Amino acid sequence: MQEGEVLNASHSKYPLLHATLYGSKLNTAKLSKRLSCAIKHLPIRVEFKYEYDTLKAVEAGISQDPSFTLNGEIFLEGLVQAEEITQAFKAILLKRKKY
Repeated sequence: MQEGEVLNASHSKYPLLHATLYGSKLNTAKLSKRLSCAIKHLPIRVEFKYEYDTLKAVEAGISQDPSFTLNGEIFLEGLVQAEEITQAFKAILLKRKKY
């Protein structure tokens, strides 16, 4: 995914979440690919941004490379598997349905 790209952009009725991937270019590219595969079939839109500056990552509370924040909150840390990513997003969708 490219900087500023919105996954599932054509589905304007889906909620839009803002994500930042922190870490090295290599590890964020790996995580980006897994994110794309894991959530492309879910009813959610995600806008992606990348942050490679270690100091900014530390300021955001990031402790692992790569890490992923969603709407400003740390959401996933480390190079997690696609299945774990899918489950984490499904949990968000379930919470939204309850409110």
